[in-house]
Amino acid sequence: MTIRLYDTSARQIRDFAPLVPGCVSIYLCGATVQAAPHIGHIRSGLNFDIMRRWFAYRGYDVTFVRNVTDIDDKIIRKAAEQGRPWWSIGYENERAFNDAYAALGCLPPTYEPRATGHITEMVEMMRGLIARGHAYEADGNVYFDVRSLPGYLSLSNQDLDELRQPSEDGETGKRDPRDFAMWKAAKPGEPSWETPWGRGRPGWHLECSAMAHKYLGEEFDIHGGGIDLIFPHHENEIAQARGFGDAFARYWVHNAWVTMSGEKMSKSLGNSVLVSEMVKRWRPVVLRYYLGTPHYRSTIEYSEESLREAESAYARIEGFVQRVTELAGHTVEPADEVPPAFAEAMDDDLGVPQALAIVHTTVRQGNSALAADDKDAAVARLAEVRAMLGVLGLDPLAPQWAGEREQGEDLRHVVDSLVRLVLDQREAARARKDWATADAIRDQLGRSGLAIEDSPQGPRWSLGPR
Repeated sequence: MTIRLYDTSARQIRDFAPLVPGCVSIYLCGATVQAAPHIGHIRSGLNFDIMRRWFAYRGYDVTFVRNVTDIDDKIIRKAAEQGRPWWSIGYENERAFNDAYAALGCLPPTYEPRATGHITEMVEMMRGLIARGHAYEADGNVYFDVRSLPGYLSLSNQDLDELRQPSEDGETGKRDPRDFAMWKAAKPGEPSWETPWGRGRPGWHLECSAMAHKYLGEEFDIHGGGIDLIFPHHENEIAQARGFGDAFARYWVHNAWVTMSGEKMSKSLGNSVLVSEMVKRWRPVVLRYYLGTPHYRSTIEYSEESLREAESAYARIEGFVQRVTELAGHTVEPADEVPPAFAEAMDDDLGVPQALAIVHTTVRQGNSALAADDKDAAVARLAEVRAMLGVLGLDPLAPQWAGEREQGEDLRHVVDSLVRLVLDQREAARARKDWATADAIRDQLGRSGLAIEDSPQGPRWSLGPR
């Protein structure tokens, strides 16, 4: 058993060899909390939640760190625009992110450090970088000298001579325009902290290098984030950490975007879809299925039709789970192990689409067993399905999602009584061989969003696709 991951730095899939046998350490760039999250933000959290669950299934002790960037230029600009304290905006949106992660079934991180809680560690790192000749102070700013570090830009594979480094107002005194800011001198009215170089605030990149060092040490296994972070953020994290003397991350794993009309989902483009609004229109478990089941390196093109397809696919799984549970007369526990083909797919760079195909194949086998009145086979297939869905965070019987069903049970009983009256009329029509009326009733129920299945035990209904 060997888990294999695509390593951005190596540009190939590599066998995973942990730094410490039996353990895996993961640092994921989390939220910059200038606004509430859209589904593009949450995709990264979902992808790495699945990674974490798979490592845990394979017996690893997982340490998962996901930071919060609660101070940066965007947050300060939002505060000025809205006439509010910067920390108020940050905390409000941090809670919105945590609510979104929880709604979609992401396990809480082992540690979730805030940037503003680690100024001391950032100052220590800057002292070390200046002492080693990798950084310098100018006009109250502290910059990293990119020419001082051999191998800079190896992650993004850029040419230093062609580099255009992003820069903000106030970044004066650079020796080279390609150098980047680790610490920014205070401006009137902006938040600031005291340092040996005067009052100021951290740059975005320094935060993660310092927090990864504090919580995971000089070297750790996996650093993750969206592909948009490869440059400048991750490239500059590497420069700071290695200039400080850390080996830093052994593997770099990046997830692709959620796009709309071919463009990255972004608030600046005005095309974001907020999680808080999406969960009012779609069940959270359907959103998890939609965002979590494509391969993490594949772009998701957002569409209502794709969400409806995800809803329908998950409903087929739920229907099977419900029917077998009713037949068994008790909750069927997950199998101790997932099927070998599922494990093989997950070991191969977290091949969730291939693994999900095994789930649906097993559901079809279970439905065939139900049709043949083979209770033992149906129960065995359900145990396998629950084991696989547990790894993906999609088990309908898990407490996270079972509560969704319980909330709708009262309404379901009312709907069931009404639908039964109609189905009794359909059965009466079938009994007198009035096929036209029977088909018309079925079609009308279908247009109302109900799927009708004729089984040896009689007709059953379930919610169909929208």
